[in-house]
Amino acid sequence: MLASRAHGALLDLYALDTRFSSAQETLASLQTQAARLRDEQVLLTQQISATRHTLVASRQQLGANLRLLYKQGDTDPLAVVLGAESLSDAVDQIDALNRVADQSEQIVATTTAAQIRLGRLRQTLASHRSQVAADLAGAQRTARRLASARADRLSFIAQLRSERRLKTAQIGALELKAQQAEVKSQQLQATAVTDATTAQSPVTLPRPVPAPAPGGHTLTVSSTGYSLPGNTSSGLPVGWGVVAVDPSVIPLGTRLTVPGYGEGVAADTGSAVRGADIDLWFPTLAQARAWGRKTVTITLH
Repeated sequence: MLASRAHGALLDLYALDTRFSSAQETLASLQTQAARLRDEQVLLTQQISATRHTLVASRQQLGANLRLLYKQGDTDPLAVVLGAESLSDAVDQIDALNRVADQSEQIVATTTAAQIRLGRLRQTLASHRSQVAADLAGAQRTARRLASARADRLSFIAQLRSERRLKTAQIGALELKAQQAEVKSQQLQATAVTDATTAQSPVTLPRPVPAPAPGGHTLTVSSTGYSLPGNTSSGLPVGWGVVAVDPSVIPLGTRLTVPGYGEGVAADTGSAVRGADIDLWFPTLAQARAWGRKTVTITLH
């Protein structure tokens, strides 16, 4: 189970790493765009400054032209010709008026174009900066969310590894208990044989069962259900499959198949378990009472 969960967690981590890498690439691209926009903003600032200088110079020139026209007085070509002292003087005055008029028109056109261009540049830069700022904020949120999910997954994997180490330690402790129980069962069997041979009053004991042959053999016994907490006489904790036996009949550690109950292990003894009797452990008293006492033919392995 732990191995399956760890495998699934590693697959999730791989998927998160892939998405996190993509999010970092997107974030880096947006940061590059933001830097480029900052450069464009610096350039636009310079262009705005130059445009303002151009506007100031244009306004000054336009003012000079207006003052010149004001000094000229009458700007009607016919009046200029009639008021001129000579034809050459009239031509010169008309040419001057035309130059001033053309220059004024050019100043107006330049000023208007500069104002329009300045407004468009401001709008374009503001739009780009707003869009990139929104995209950058979204990419940063995504990167933070994926980084948090990745950290959670790493923590979960570390927890699974810790649980696996704990399970290994628990298995080692159970194996040690099993070894201790085996030693104790051998001591109990030796004690049972000694008691049988040294008893003062004759007691009829069933003939010990020889070591089971490969494939197992059967034995008819009287079985009783019981439900008690704690540990068995062999040191193992009680649980489903624990069978109390007379070690002189069924050696401790023998694996049993009990019809209607399932697989069990001879891992407990009891003062009331003598001869061809066995006690079967149940997790609840109701289950033990439901089993009651019945004769079954068990198989020793």
